[in-house]
Amino acid sequence: MVIKVFVATSSGSIAIRKKQQEVVGFLEANKIDFKELDIAGDEENRKWMRENVPGEKKPQNGIPLPPQIFNEEQYCGDFDSFFSAKEENIIYSFLGLAPPPGSKVTKSSEEASSLPNGDVAGEVQGATEATEKAEESGENEAQKEDNEDSGNLAESSEKEEEGETATEETEGITEEGAEGEAEEEEPEEKEEAGEEDS
Repeated sequence: MVIKVFVATSSGSIAIRKKQQEVVGFLEANKIDFKELDIAGDEENRKWMRENVPGEKKPQNGIPLPPQIFNEEQYCGDFDSFFSAKEENIIYSFLGLAPPPGSKVTKSSEEASSLPNGDVAGEVQGATEATEKAEESGENEAQKEDNEDSGNLAESSEKEEEGETATEETEGITEEGAEGEAEEEEPEEKEEAGEEDS
């Protein structure tokens, strides 16, 4: 089984060239056997690619753009499909290939297989358990705080009652003081009025 990548070596589109380079570079880096077929210089390659891309995968204008990926005669997908498969770490199933022995895909979770985000399964499980324990202890602390708050509530209501009594006493003193000040001001006014008469 050979992976066929249809490319346009003389494409004027920078975007197409970058996509082609990314696909080819990825296949080379992962030592996946493939054949690069140029549709710009070979009319047969172009015709074969256009005829074998499924109708639902063709763009509205009907002409599929490179890169297009096939496994022998079987259509795999275009660049967007390839990119999604690579991101989801399912590139071998996308290409219709069995994963190589010893690859991360074939290892069981007991062997701490790598997950798509780069974490290791064993580490993720341990981190999840630690998070759950932390949340439980957080709940315990919250319960302690609630208990302390209810104890403080009784004390604070006693303090509030004392405070109300103290406030009432203060208000009484303030009223008495204000009356006393008013009485003191009245004689001064009378004296001033007397001075004006003379």
